[in-house]
Amino acid sequence: MQSTTAAKQTPSVVEFGHNLAHASILIVDDEPGIRNFLNKTLAPRCKRVEQAMNAEEASRILDSNHFDLVILDNIMPRKTGLEWLQEQRRVGFFADAILMTAYADLDTAIQALRIGVVDFVLKPFRTNQILNSVARALDRRTLRRENYLLKHELFSENTVSRGRLLGTSAGIEAIRETLHKVAPVPTSVLFTGESGTGKEIAARTLHALSDRANKPFVPINCATIPPDHITEVLFGVVGPDDQRRDGLLLNADGGTLFLDEIVQLPYSVQATLLRVLEEHKIRPLGSERELPLNLRFLFATNTDLEQAVAEGTFRADLYHRINVLNIKMPLLKEREGDVVELASMFMGQLSRSLGMPPLELNEEILLKLSRYDWPGNVRELRNLIERSLILGEFPPEFSGTGSITGIEAVESLELVEQRHIMKVLDACGGNRAEAARRLGVSRKTIDRKCTLWGQG
Repeated sequence: MQSTTAAKQTPSVVEFGHNLAHASILIVDDEPGIRNFLNKTLAPRCKRVEQAMNAEEASRILDSNHFDLVILDNIMPRKTGLEWLQEQRRVGFFADAILMTAYADLDTAIQALRIGVVDFVLKPFRTNQILNSVARALDRRTLRRENYLLKHELFSENTVSRGRLLGTSAGIEAIRETLHKVAPVPTSVLFTGESGTGKEIAARTLHALSDRANKPFVPINCATIPPDHITEVLFGVVGPDDQRRDGLLLNADGGTLFLDEIVQLPYSVQATLLRVLEEHKIRPLGSERELPLNLRFLFATNTDLEQAVAEGTFRADLYHRINVLNIKMPLLKEREGDVVELASMFMGQLSRSLGMPPLELNEEILLKLSRYDWPGNVRELRNLIERSLILGEFPPEFSGTGSITGIEAVESLELVEQRHIMKVLDACGGNRAEAARRLGVSRKTIDRKCTLWGQG
């Protein structure tokens, strides 16, 4: 067996797609000349290339490594490539395969398609032919993965905004600082707090700050997946007739997995998850082979996990494994000054997405919003803004046409805006560019406002 890792990518990587540069490929062929030719062609352009001279050696390599693609010769001693591939599908083979053959016939093509071969390359072939075939296979794999994850998110009951973590209150600033500190390391994080406090937004923010930002962020609500299907959905399955289904963990590989409502994970599945966290490997249902996994795990719950452990519904060892760093999200009523910023953001976002004109957030409405307790937290505020846009007005208790009990004077909206912007500037140490980024406005807007207020 020979293994090659590319030290430097050649300029031709762009010509054949960026997926090639991150690919790991296994070459299986009994002819040294073909193996050497493929290795010389692919190694400078790929992340990792390994070789096997026969089916038995290839099986041993697959037992301890995961590949994005296998390039396989069909005619080999003792066993054809298709026979070997069919055996591997039964024990757990989740990579795509390209078949090389000098004898193309209809029966071979039909059999190959049934087993899941994604492309044929006829011998002899040129460099560009194999590179194009590999690039197509990798691009299709990426599109299939993205489509799977997109469908998962669309059909889940999750409607959380994809926006950033907003707010300048002391509690949010402390959380933002913690997220920056933990982002570079692979440590698991547990987000706790009441429903609607923005646990997923904080998790997305952490993912965006990490070196996995260009990889998938996959949110899973453990309470919405039927208990009898959750193992298959998470870990995948190898079924009859060599059929396989990649689970969410395998599709999220390289990125971040966010398990919301972790307390709702069935007790029997908790042990499997614990093993995955400790060994960084998964074994799909019905598979004989474990697959290596590169994932960062984030968790969330609005339930007291210590109490769940005491009641016997949550494993103590899993609790201690995921409770490395606990970030508690504050209630919206505890986030002084953040309601104004969040209400403005939701009004802008939702008016655009609904195609409706925004409602005026005058000083009276903003003051009433700021004084409300918000038992549903940020989610309740968002729902209020959306409902008001659809109906064309705020509910009477928030509308700006009535009186405000206990308020003798109402600050002008301009004064509320000035105080909020100056507070953000103070939190940024006077850095106007950073303040503009947090507020979602241009640097010129901050400069203009500061000049107007005599702040130079």
